[in-house]
Amino acid sequence: MSHLPGLRAFVPVLAVMIVLAAACGAVFAVLAATRPADVRRVVATESDVRELTGFAPLTGSLAARPTAAAVDPANPADPVSPVTPATPAPSRTRAAGGPGLTLTPPRLLVISQSTLPQQTKDGISRLKHVQKIDSFDGGAVKISGTGLNLLAVDPARFRAWAPKAVADQPGVWSALDRGEFVADSSAMRRFGLVLGAAYQVDGGPRLRAAASAPFGLPGVDGLVSEETGRRLGLLPGVALLVNGPEKAAAALKAGVSKLLSPGAQVVAVGGSRTAGTTRTTGEKAVPDRTATDAAAKEEPVAAPRATVGRPGSYLELYRLSAGVCPGLSWTVLAAIGQVESSHGRNNGPSSAGAQGPMQFMPATWKSYGVDGDADGVADIWSPYDAVPSAANYLCANGAGQGGKKLEKSIWFYNHSWSYVAKVMAISRGYAAAYP
Repeated sequence: MSHLPGLRAFVPVLAVMIVLAAACGAVFAVLAATRPADVRRVVATESDVRELTGFAPLTGSLAARPTAAAVDPANPADPVSPVTPATPAPSRTRAAGGPGLTLTPPRLLVISQSTLPQQTKDGISRLKHVQKIDSFDGGAVKISGTGLNLLAVDPARFRAWAPKAVADQPGVWSALDRGEFVADSSAMRRFGLVLGAAYQVDGGPRLRAAASAPFGLPGVDGLVSEETGRRLGLLPGVALLVNGPEKAAAALKAGVSKLLSPGAQVVAVGGSRTAGTTRTTGEKAVPDRTATDAAAKEEPVAAPRATVGRPGSYLELYRLSAGVCPGLSWTVLAAIGQVESSHGRNNGPSSAGAQGPMQFMPATWKSYGVDGDADGVADIWSPYDAVPSAANYLCANGAGQGGKKLEKSIWFYNHSWSYVAKVMAISRGYAAAYP
């Protein structure tokens, strides 16, 4: 396996973001999404650019809800219509914890450039006000060129450091025990990840996003098990959580900082540790709320919701729906509609559970679905709702800004740069066919 990005990718970005956040009066470190090489140019064939004017959208009948899978065999990986979730491996043991678990909310997160020496950890544990410490593996990986900061943890140990609402959710800990990926809730939204989808790590294994939860750890985008962390090449013992009285947080930070080697970072962990709940696949879900005000600011801002009515052709529907996202060309919506369902001809559900003419997963639809025809219902199967909802989702990820932001928003729709290239090619084809 090729060497994966490690601490050199993890710590500098975290440090820069800490400085920027501190200037705004808050500490919240995130890894900015990066974009790899330019999307390769693909030429759309005549069969890709399907006729739009004579084909009317259908809704409200079983004909609009076929059972045939609508996944494009050439582009199966898709966070809106993701790959079939990987079959979970049998759980080895259930993570420890439960009603009798004593929670120890972290006050500080320490990120080191190398494994923290035992002498340093012993010194930190002896500091006044320090009540508990624990170290974990950490580092950065990339999925289609986008960086994610991960901690590798023993679920039985880490559970005590989680917010109560997260600690009480068995789906999170059993997912880690199975070797699956648990995303932080804000990262889930920021990167457009979808529960149940399996994502290919650049140069590494596939990770199934089995659950999401608001852990409230600045700069941490998700958790994996220790075994999975070793497979990913994460660095051992570079992260440390410190517990102590909340009123002594400032003194804790000062004392810990004096014991660390140059280059190590100490981040205050703020916000309520009882707010927030989790989402899981295959387990009972509960509402998911943002853990901190800082995390809330990281959520994409949805485009204004607009009524498009019930136009008589897909051409007019795409044109009207583009108005939901100022700056978005209707040809991009048409291209996605062609790739996803051939303009409502193959509405699914797919083998992964994606539904409707724009192939939304139900969980994504809950966040971005709109009532486009003002009938009082946001129907995932109705093109009059699904097409403006796709514009809403794209806009929340920057599509209205055009250029690389547009390409990245399409990548959020389907985590595949070949998918982006195909959509852009078909979009150009529609622009030429319908000037």
